[in-house]
Amino acid sequence: MTIKLSRLLEEIKPLEVIGETDKNIESLQSDSRKVGKGGMFVAVRGVTTDGHRYIPVVASTHVAAIVCEDLPASIEKGITYIRVADSAEALGRLASAWYGHPSSQLRLVGVTGTNGKTTTATLLYEMAKLEGYKAGLLSTVCNYIQDRAIPTTHTTPDPLTLNELLSEMVAAGCDYAFMEVSSHAAQQRRIAGLKFAGGVFSNLTRDHLDYHHTVDNYRNAKKMFFDTLPEDAFALVNTDDKAGLYMTQNTRAKVHAYSLRADADFRCKILETRLDGTLLMLNGREVEVNFTGRFNAYNLTAVYGASLLIGWPREEVEVNMSRLVPVAGRFQTFRSEKGVTAIVDYAHTPDALVNVLDTIREVVGNDGEITTVVGAGGNRDHGKRPIMAREAACRSDRLILTSDNPRDEEPSAIIDEMKEGLSAEEMRRTLCITDRREAIRTAIMMARPGSVVLVAGKGHEPYQEVKGVRHHFDDREEVQEALAQL
Repeated sequence: MTIKLSRLLEEIKPLEVIGETDKNIESLQSDSRKVGKGGMFVAVRGVTTDGHRYIPVVASTHVAAIVCEDLPASIEKGITYIRVADSAEALGRLASAWYGHPSSQLRLVGVTGTNGKTTTATLLYEMAKLEGYKAGLLSTVCNYIQDRAIPTTHTTPDPLTLNELLSEMVAAGCDYAFMEVSSHAAQQRRIAGLKFAGGVFSNLTRDHLDYHHTVDNYRNAKKMFFDTLPEDAFALVNTDDKAGLYMTQNTRAKVHAYSLRADADFRCKILETRLDGTLLMLNGREVEVNFTGRFNAYNLTAVYGASLLIGWPREEVEVNMSRLVPVAGRFQTFRSEKGVTAIVDYAHTPDALVNVLDTIREVVGNDGEITTVVGAGGNRDHGKRPIMAREAACRSDRLILTSDNPRDEEPSAIIDEMKEGLSAEEMRRTLCITDRREAIRTAIMMARPGSVVLVAGKGHEPYQEVKGVRHHFDDREEVQEALAQL
């Protein structure tokens, strides 16, 4: 495939162009190792490296054009240099144009927030299929083009991968696409150039402060998504969260609200809850769902609201809501013949842990025994570690601190930081077992009939990352094996 450089330049606003523009571009890359003769290289300032450093190397490969924020000291003959204010933004817009603006050829809905992104986006994808449409999904767990699964590495892919996947969805005849929009993706302009039909905001709690540094920065990164929505899009926000209306302060989209506490466009009330389901009242109509917990009631209300805003018939939506099933690793329940229940959940923030444990306690009551197995990821926000331990301890009868994805850190050091959040009394009912497999087995072997074991933090992940290497490890497999041994 080739595209005229002059045509690509129409997608961005160059501050300066040096060289010929009437030439063909044969490839588009932001990775200096992949660009070659006739290609266009976009030098992006990343988190760990700056693409501008590789411009001299790229120039030696007979590249056709280089997009950058700062021109190099040496201007090579035959190369067109395009200076822009923000090369990350330019990459997103160029990637969209390169693949034929695929987001404009289907209805794309983005979901952002700290918790609930995966569940909400995935359930909207499932709803679309139940409604009889072809759909695509871009999520933390897996990407899908209709029923074809494509492994994922990031919550939101880089612009080139993202637009390539969207173009494949268009080629497959997809009518809709649903995607998680991470705070990193918004701030790094990975979604630049995409046309969204709608955006959904779930909630905002502490997360990713290792990258954003402050909660305000984190919040503002998510707000950037709504700031860029077009006038013909919808913005559906959770107004029970104090950040909900903040997200839409500068949006051009039509704003709609959902709530479990107050009047809203989409109102939900929990009528009855069990470990295997909930009876909801959605805008005055009773709907039985296969999900548990207030946090899932919020997710489902968002799905309900977005489905109606998309234009699907209310009666069909209500029927299909009852047919939806939980996403892998999100409050996924397993039971033994002896009456022990184990729940695997991705909860990896203090707020997510609170939501899951409060839900379990609401169902089992004060007489029910809860054991929580949880760790914290290495090379990430240190500040949340003692908070997570404290929240888990005060809502559990027994706590087991263990390894999560330690990455480059020592698991025992992470556990020591988590222990700092515990009182002397809480420590007396806490075990520290570094080996996650052993921790899960211990929790289940100690459980009594009628009790619940929560294994939190990794959810759907089929690996454990240690010293840069991913080893196969699946909480769900470990739970099932341990339950079978009771």
